[in-house]
Amino acid sequence: MKKTILFTLIALALVSCKKDTKKQEDLSKSPVEVSEEMTPSNVEKEEPIEKKSASILKKELTNKGYKIFDYVDEKTQDTVLMQQYFMVFLKKGPIRSQNEEEAAALQKAHLEHLGRMYDEGYADISGPFGDDGDIRGVTIYNVPTLKMADSLANLDPMVKAERLVIEVHPWWAAKGFPLR
Repeated sequence: MKKTILFTLIALALVSCKKDTKKQEDLSKSPVEVSEEMTPSNVEKEEPIEKKSASILKKELTNKGYKIFDYVDEKTQDTVLMQQYFMVFLKKGPIRSQNEEEAAALQKAHLEHLGRMYDEGYADISGPFGDDGDIRGVTIYNVPTLKMADSLANLDPMVKAERLVIEVHPWWAAKGFPLR
């Protein structure tokens, strides 16, 4: 079972990387309440970027509320567009006393949640860490605000059950660059 779960998360991780300036400390003290306008079905999804020029993509992302900046790569002379994403660390939570059956059901619901976030375009990559430390995994959310990333991460059944807790950090990456 553990190998199946690990394989599923690794498969999500191999596929591949949205913002707000609210301070992290505020979020860790009190989780953001999920409102109707922040649910996945109501958040505008991003279109594929392969066929768009940097200027068009820049305008679209700015209009949707994303934080971005660009620079010219000295070597290639290409314009590189940087976008703010949100890295969510999934950490051991205070309630880890579920029996094996409850833990398995939570794990299944957790993987379904992560799969849904990926399928609907809100998370670009997720995966567990390979050790048994306090930080259990990571998800990179591609949403325009920290509040949205926090809300979506808090929808995770493992987080709701307090088996996991989240820690959200803004993170910058070049738009459209693949993992390798």
